[in-house]
Amino acid sequence: MLFYRPQALTALSITLSTLLLVLPSMTLAEPSGDNSKSKAQPSQDALWAQLAEDENVEDVERSEPLQDTHTEDNPPVKKAKPKPKPKAKKVAPNIDLKEVAPAPSPEPPKDPASENSLDSDMQVVDETPEDDTAAPATETPAQQTPEPEKSEPQPANNLVLLGSEVLPGTSTRLAWSSNIQIAGLSQPTPVLVVNGVNAGPTLCLTGTIHGDELNGIEIIRQTMYDLDPEKLSGSVVGIPIVNLPGFQQGSRYLPDRRDLNRHFPGRPNGSLADRIAHSLFENIIRHCDMLVDIHTGSLKRTNLPQLRADMNNPTVAEFTRGFDRMAVVHSTGSPGMLRTAAVNAGIRAVTLEAGESHRIQEHQIDAGVNSLTSLMEKQGMISRMFVWGDPQPVYYNSAWVRANHGGILFSEVKLGAKVSKGQILGYIADPITNAQYPIHSSSDGRIIGMAVDQVVMAGFAAYHIGTEAKVPGE
Repeated sequence: MLFYRPQALTALSITLSTLLLVLPSMTLAEPSGDNSKSKAQPSQDALWAQLAEDENVEDVERSEPLQDTHTEDNPPVKKAKPKPKPKAKKVAPNIDLKEVAPAPSPEPPKDPASENSLDSDMQVVDETPEDDTAAPATETPAQQTPEPEKSEPQPANNLVLLGSEVLPGTSTRLAWSSNIQIAGLSQPTPVLVVNGVNAGPTLCLTGTIHGDELNGIEIIRQTMYDLDPEKLSGSVVGIPIVNLPGFQQGSRYLPDRRDLNRHFPGRPNGSLADRIAHSLFENIIRHCDMLVDIHTGSLKRTNLPQLRADMNNPTVAEFTRGFDRMAVVHSTGSPGMLRTAAVNAGIRAVTLEAGESHRIQEHQIDAGVNSLTSLMEKQGMISRMFVWGDPQPVYYNSAWVRANHGGILFSEVKLGAKVSKGQILGYIADPITNAQYPIHSSSDGRIIGMAVDQVVMAGFAAYHIGTEAKVPGE
């Protein structure tokens, strides 16, 4: 007769429960081609490797190769659809964002009849870079007289957002609610808005779509609080904490165990994640011309400050040139990601990765704030004595190097280090047998992402190596 200890049964029950909860909500990575075992019966190590994956690995490994933009087969760039023009129900108070203020109250209930109505006070902003470059091709030398007028800023219009009207030259705090919580316990998500005194594009900054990613909160706070609406052209909308329930619980995911960044643009009658994504996208994102979605590494991984962008899209590729001292990693993005949905809607969008989750890292935050400041200067939204640094490389090719053994990871290289093919990046130590297994670099390049020292299983993505490559057609 066999006897089982209650502690062992409890631990086994917890482990099985955790696996059952995690498996349906995570996207499993495709096994590599050299795996001799069938997909239907993965090994235990392969199972742990699949559980460890996230979009920081996926969106690069499944990214489409860079295309030759000079060929006729390249799909045309999608044009922006007309922005919705909701009616304002109140004038937002002018608030100095640097001053301490009470929490914002929820926006008034929606009037379904007003969703399709037009409002003449809504600011409609054309994408000036495309207009400016296209105009000289059709104008004659005698018609090129508007140039002096271009230097004089045009007065801004009122910005209508979340049922409130933000006057030109003011800043305020609004509240967004996806209306998915218990009514008596609902808590609105703060939205910071600065509407400049002059006309210009609308920039949206989103952070903490994953509730455990903290650097973006401080990047948005410092960027927004440093803006002077009297010296701003255009408007900036900042949502420091999108996934408020996940943030409060220190969890990457939503209460329904789904990854919010896999459900955009969402559906009004779908799952919890679908509804939150739909509410955010329709009420805020569609009103913007540009989007920077701020993230960090996940699952005890850290990222060199970098942009993830679809360099196959000429508009997005041009957009990335406004970020100072920020490396760019080519990534077409996965379906359901916020930046993918935004680009499909005609909004110039990139993902900004900086640092690791569950931490506030000053040097990563400084890099993010600097890049956003340079972007606004590049877009003509602010005018400052900005000193541009040396251009950072664009990594059109990148790959993750995976651990082939389980054990404790000890790294020999640091984030941002340049490496050569065959170089030892770190090693896996087996704490029981004392065996050590080196991890070699798969190519020449630079460490743009890596796992922090930790216990890993075979197949765990440990080092992200970016390699520069010649742009097709150049």
